[in-house]
Amino acid sequence: MIKRYSREEMVKIWEDENKYRIWLEIETHACYAQADLGVIPKSALKDISEKGNFSVERIDEIEKEVKHDVIAFLTSVAEFVGEDARFIHQGMTSSDVIDTSFSVQLAQSADILIADMEELLEVIKVRVLEHKLTPCVGRSHGIHAEPTSFGLKLASHYAAFKRGLDRLRIAKEEIAICAISGAVGTFATISPKVEEYVADKMGLKVEPVSTQVIPRDRHAMFFSVLGVIASSIENLAIEIRHLQRTEVREAQEFFSKNQKGSSAMPHKKNPILTENLTGLARIVRSAVIPALENVALWHERDISHSSVERMIAPDSTITLDFALKRLTSVMKGLIIYPENMLKNLDDLKGLVFSQAVLLELTQSGVSREIAYRLVQSNAMKVWDEDKNFKTLLLEDEELKDYLSEEKINKIFDYGNYLKNVETIIDRAIA
Repeated sequence: MIKRYSREEMVKIWEDENKYRIWLEIETHACYAQADLGVIPKSALKDISEKGNFSVERIDEIEKEVKHDVIAFLTSVAEFVGEDARFIHQGMTSSDVIDTSFSVQLAQSADILIADMEELLEVIKVRVLEHKLTPCVGRSHGIHAEPTSFGLKLASHYAAFKRGLDRLRIAKEEIAICAISGAVGTFATISPKVEEYVADKMGLKVEPVSTQVIPRDRHAMFFSVLGVIASSIENLAIEIRHLQRTEVREAQEFFSKNQKGSSAMPHKKNPILTENLTGLARIVRSAVIPALENVALWHERDISHSSVERMIAPDSTITLDFALKRLTSVMKGLIIYPENMLKNLDDLKGLVFSQAVLLELTQSGVSREIAYRLVQSNAMKVWDEDKNFKTLLLEDEELKDYLSEEKINKIFDYGNYLKNVETIIDRAIA
């Protein structure tokens, strides 16, 4: 992932230094377990644990010749450890190290993403409570529907990210797996006790059945969850982009003093951050299909998944981390215009109360069919003749037989639509 959309903390997880450090830790723990079982001499542990090290540059150099990253790594380690290095990797296969290490890296990434989401939720929560009773128009199909509150709008997104956080925690638990079972997963050359020991030391769970690799449905689940979270990011980003449109202007991204919106038009304040978030979400979601396709491997293993994971793992986690941080910043600085929300509510001259009038008529004894005709006939005049809906209703002679002026006045009150908002928001953020 390019530096522009990367944060150092997440990038470090996917650097070779961290990967090989995890490999060395796995191999060292395995040696301790093997020594306890009498497979290797305990005297070898001193050199392995104290001298065990590697050189990333040397590994790269060796790999150019041997064309195998794990062998190159073991050769580099041996150059530090000396003669006792022959006991490292006893009975193990490459996937034991690579897959277990990959699990650790994904779990480390998940920890950062979980912290990102917790921070985002707190920021959204503040804005929800700040505007829980700020009236604005709700839209369906992009058209004015009925009044709602801006806090309730945001509460819907809060609930989505809360679900995403719950799923991510489950996905982390499902991916934090250790598999050290030897070639084709039979434990023919290594004891299951080694796997159990390493898993405990690395904070992982044991894979019940690990052919020669950890089953890739676990990884598919992980990347799918990242994709869903990315879609939730885009959902909120698109809402902000729509609300920032000139014709709407109910909310907008913070625009700093010396910021420039356009190279050609000095007046522009463009929603560049949320547009960027829409693009970043596409990158994260692009990892989902390859992850799903990685589930189907030949027999006990092949490496068709390997090249895919080398790309999608760093790219999707780094991008999602950056996107979550960016969205948090956007929500902290989001400028909200309650006065424009009220203006837009009144833009259709009272049509947002059409259902309330319809329901009141049915409560007054009118059939739904007749009530719908009465309301729609007046509503269409608002659209076509730019008249006030409430005035039209008060002037409708047929409607006067069912609704008094007092009842109509009570209907046209935004407060009617906000009476249960606090209950919903309390339920969302409980």
